[in-house]
Amino acid sequence: MTYLELAAWFLGATILLVGVLVLVARGRGPHAGAVALTVLVLLVLTAVFDTLMIATGLFHYAGPQLLGIHIGLAPLEDFAYPLAGALLLPALWAALRSRRRDHNEHEESA
Repeated sequence: MTYLELAAWFLGATILLVGVLVLVARGRGPHAGAVALTVLVLLVLTAVFDTLMIATGLFHYAGPQLLGIHIGLAPLEDFAYPLAGALLLPALWAALRSRRRDHNEHEESA
């Protein structure tokens, strides 16, 4: 399995889970602008720090399993994980907050 295939499976599972979490949150999901800004910041930080870690020899990737596109020294596939985190964590937060809100409303009406 290549890094791209692994990243695609990981992102696919994340997107499905985000969809479920948004449904649980009853459409009261995270603000799209905040998520977009978070994605941008995390991708820039990933490019900078992965490049530094690869340059210093902390880790490396096997060449044949890579797509071959790099941002700095970081392979494109490496950006799937911060992207998944930036999508998944706000959706999880919104779903949990929605459940808590529903629980509190139920207790107040009882």
